[in-house]
Amino acid sequence: MPFTLPELPYFYTALEPYIDAKTMEIHYSRHHKAYFDKFMTAIINTELEQQSLHDIFASVSQHSSAVRNHGGGFFNHNLYWQCMSPNGGGQPSGLLAEAINCHFGSFEHFKTAFSEAAANHFGAGFTWLSVSDGRLEITTTANQDNPLMDVVEHRGEPILALDVWEHAYYLSYQNKRPDYIEAWWHVVDWQQVELHFVEALQRL
Repeated sequence: MPFTLPELPYFYTALEPYIDAKTMEIHYSRHHKAYFDKFMTAIINTELEQQSLHDIFASVSQHSSAVRNHGGGFFNHNLYWQCMSPNGGGQPSGLLAEAINCHFGSFEHFKTAFSEAAANHFGAGFTWLSVSDGRLEITTTANQDNPLMDVVEHRGEPILALDVWEHAYYLSYQNKRPDYIEAWWHVVDWQQVELHFVEALQRL
């Protein structure tokens, strides 16, 4: 197979009490796996089997809705899981901290802006911190779109992803998305996000 479904990097229970085990199990083993399986079906025996996700998304407007939706779902969840850890929380350090302070004034200003973008996003989608033209930018996308796609208004290299689909939080938080967002900050893996940041800078 051209792509593989990565294993979840921690146990389903690892992010409790902030994200409950049942939500993690359903989200990964059903939702994420379904996106992966349908993406594989959409690209099997096509030229897309030999392309990277970056290349596929760069011209996703030329491909089927299945490639866009399920390929996006596959990639977006991969990044979402990577950006969380049972040892997460706190604040970033190093180059990422410097960039956040430079572009947003302070970590607290960034956190407020990111939380507001996530809370106010209408319907299903994701909130992103991306590198765009060398700067950090907060954006949101609908459904399973992401900043790598040529169909979105603000493109960039995503380094942090927050899933705001209801299935990501409804069992514990019901319709209280802001409570889920506040809890999520406790599990953000800033060391991993900084690695994404460095990799994004190298792609420029």
